[in-house]
Amino acid sequence: MSNKDKHQVVLRDHTFDGIQEFDQKLPNWWLFTLYIMIVAFVVFWVAYYQLPLGLKSDVEKIDQAVAFVEQKRQQQLEEVIASLDNDSLLAMAKEGEHVTAGEAVYQSKCMACHGPDLSGMMAGLKLPGVSLVDAEWKYGAAPLEIMKLVTNGSPDLASGMIAWKTQLAPTEIAQVVAYILSKQDGAG
Repeated sequence: MSNKDKHQVVLRDHTFDGIQEFDQKLPNWWLFTLYIMIVAFVVFWVAYYQLPLGLKSDVEKIDQAVAFVEQKRQQQLEEVIASLDNDSLLAMAKEGEHVTAGEAVYQSKCMACHGPDLSGMMAGLKLPGVSLVDAEWKYGAAPLEIMKLVTNGSPDLASGMIAWKTQLAPTEIAQVVAYILSKQDGAG
């Protein structure tokens, strides 16, 4: 076999759009790159997904991040509650800034159950929430007791209020309580 025969171009019988295709062997560098990438993929796939190398799954990473956020929220809630007492909540109820902020939160979160005027009624219909402006309080009328109720929800799980500590920041809870207290008889 001559040198000319080794490098002879083989033509296929296939023609498309007037172009005749050549049947050439792929270059070795291209084939070696392909084979190396296939082996690397298998090695990395086995190492990442099959071997317990201490790598966390996405679910574990998300659970860890949620736990961290919940821990920070709980710390913030404890700090706010530790800084408040009945007198400071009553003082907040007399400050326009806190009352206005609490009213905004009330309108977006609480009004559907307690009504726009806190009476538990809307257009003559009884709403699921109780009146917040009468003298009757099931779980205590002291400002810290009201804050505890808003934070942790009603002890009556079947028909009571949900816990707002997961949806509202501690300062928002304090502001809602200040708004409710501002609407009580004798509030400034």
